[in-house]
Amino acid sequence: MIRVFVGGSRHISRLPEEARVRLKNVMERQHSVLVGDANGVDKAVQSYLAAAHYDRVTVYCSGDKCRNNIGFWETRKVITQKGRRDFNFYAAKDKEMAREAEFGLMIWDGKSLGTVMNLLRLVDSSKKAVLIDVSDKQQVTLSSKEDWEVVVSKCPSNVRDKLKKHIAQFEEISLFAEYDQVATRDESDLEQNAHAQTELIHGLDLALENGDAKGFIELLGKIARERGMTRVAQETGLARESLYRSLSARGNPEFATVLKAVNAAGLRLVTTKKHDDQQLRP
Repeated sequence: MIRVFVGGSRHISRLPEEARVRLKNVMERQHSVLVGDANGVDKAVQSYLAAAHYDRVTVYCSGDKCRNNIGFWETRKVITQKGRRDFNFYAAKDKEMAREAEFGLMIWDGKSLGTVMNLLRLVDSSKKAVLIDVSDKQQVTLSSKEDWEVVVSKCPSNVRDKLKKHIAQFEEISLFAEYDQVATRDESDLEQNAHAQTELIHGLDLALENGDAKGFIELLGKIARERGMTRVAQETGLARESLYRSLSARGNPEFATVLKAVNAAGLRLVTTKKHDDQQLRP
């Protein structure tokens, strides 16, 4: 039995026959299905599995409440940082499914950014995925960077631009160094980014105050990705892939690595005596 991450576009509300055949094979082999709670493909997959009374299903959602759980299956609520419910908020559950699955099945409309990102997360973890492209009625199996790039080449140019920007800022991807660069931002983007960075730095302070080492490392990783992990790697003298692993939710870096990353991210640690505003300086 393997765990299959099934996902796709929110703009597809009816499963193509190819997807139904694949899901039937999944059920016959008694594999576990990991599916999200969104409308579109997620809801259509849930409806199909519920109609078949299939019980090896886990529904993943970001935050405290699932939007759809048609079969009343087990749920996994992925904890996210509080804030607006944007692309990154809902991507939290996708990242978790990509981590825990051994195989992927994606149903795509030819332009959904989220679906392409799920394929990327899977192949970056050396996992295979089948893509059913309803826009040209083709199926393709992906297992490498090259396979993924063929899919990306079919995306509209605006989707490719958004993809590069998103990977550079938010993703822990080891195979795609060429995307780890700060994308050009307009004035409103810069303002939003400055506000987000201020919140991240405040979160670092709170994590230190509360002794939350894991939270501190994860937030430091986000700040490093915002700055550009390639740049941080060059300034620290550490391997980029190693930094991605170390500065993640599962990371456990040495303190020397933390200090180098803090410095490269343009930050500094300041110690103070408890219950005393007088800073202790070397």
